[in-house]
Amino acid sequence: MSNVTNPMTLTNGSSTTVVENTKVYSSTNEVNDSSRYLTDKNSDKNSIERGAGGAGRGRRSNVVKEVEKLKKQREERRQRQAEMKEEKEALMNVDPGNPNWEFLAMIREYQSNIEFRPIQESDPVEDHQITVCVRKRPLNKKELARKEVGVITVPYKDTLVVHEPKNKVDLTKYLDNQLFRFDYAFDDYCSNELVYKFSAKPLVKTIFEGGMATCFAYGQTGSGKTHTMGGDFQGKTQDCKKGIYAMAARMYSSCLKSPKYRAFNLHVSASFFRNLQWKVFDLLAEKAKLRVLEDGKQQVQIVGLTEQVVDSVEEVLKLIQHGNSARTSGQTSANSNSSRSHAVFQIILRAANSDKVHGKFSLIDLAGNERGADTSSANRQTRMEGAEINKSLLALKECIRALGRKGAHLPFRASKLTQVLRDSFIGDKSRTCMVSE
Repeated sequence: MSNVTNPMTLTNGSSTTVVENTKVYSSTNEVNDSSRYLTDKNSDKNSIERGAGGAGRGRRSNVVKEVEKLKKQREERRQRQAEMKEEKEALMNVDPGNPNWEFLAMIREYQSNIEFRPIQESDPVEDHQITVCVRKRPLNKKELARKEVGVITVPYKDTLVVHEPKNKVDLTKYLDNQLFRFDYAFDDYCSNELVYKFSAKPLVKTIFEGGMATCFAYGQTGSGKTHTMGGDFQGKTQDCKKGIYAMAARMYSSCLKSPKYRAFNLHVSASFFRNLQWKVFDLLAEKAKLRVLEDGKQQVQIVGLTEQVVDSVEEVLKLIQHGNSARTSGQTSANSNSSRSHAVFQIILRAANSDKVHGKFSLIDLAGNERGADTSSANRQTRMEGAEINKSLLALKECIRALGRKGAHLPFRASKLTQVLRDSFIGDKSRTCMVSE
């Protein structure tokens, strides 16, 4: 290659050299290489353009796919919302006007997934020194009128479930189900006869074997304690024949006539008194005030308490009816006919021609424990009574706790109720049953 002023052509045998401007390609091979170079460059440019167009088409297709996916998700979400709305309307129509319909629906859903096995008449009765039972009561008329919801489920004979509505962090509502175990659990369909069979009836033989037995009905005011112990109510009139008091009396009558205990030659007497704060009143003697003292043997004695010998169940029922009519009651915001005192009905067995006690059965209808909200609208006297009731129930709880732990010390002097029941807490032959309402 050489620099020349004018273009020219040189011939040398078979080869030709072209001189153009300042560049001269001296051989055919160099020309071919240049042509290939230009061709490759153009092809690369076309390839780049085709790749860019393909990538653009690829990006466009991915965007379309994402849009279609979002559209499908939106349609599915709208369909789910429509289904949830239909379910919500269906649940609201189950109990129209109930503000707690959602809570009620969650409870019903929980109950639908449970295989209920409630306590049956044929179930065996277990023997314990301390037996704790629980009984669910149905909603009363006032609660039904306010569209309130029952938060208790009794799925099995020894299990109770408490339903509590809660909210998650994202405000989603859910149901917190808390399980509690008891010796026996009675639902709101159980009769007093069934409750008596598993609670007070096993204690009767303890009395004939020379022991002391106590059966409590414990619970908040208005929970149904007096119904369990005393019998069904027809308005303000109580049918004493269907309560645990009367059933225990019938059991005593049949046991006295049985060949096993006839040889003991036992006599039955009954007493009925009430404890209000630190005072004791005789319900069989026009509510006479009594004194509780300890004798020289450190035995607690209720001075002046009336004990009537009874020979039949009818006489016992008359005593119960008379005592219930004399018992003090009051009105609170939680219960219009609230028992304001602890009622203690005792059946005492003594040998013939002897004052020595062979056995004693104390059936106690406790006054209802009360929250401050239940007595907030009451007068000062009612609030003071509620405070004393709660203090005596706390003392009773401590005595039962010490009895269950087999402790050496029983704090029975903390209240007048536990003081008069001291002999029922002491001894290997003592038995206690509590029916929580």
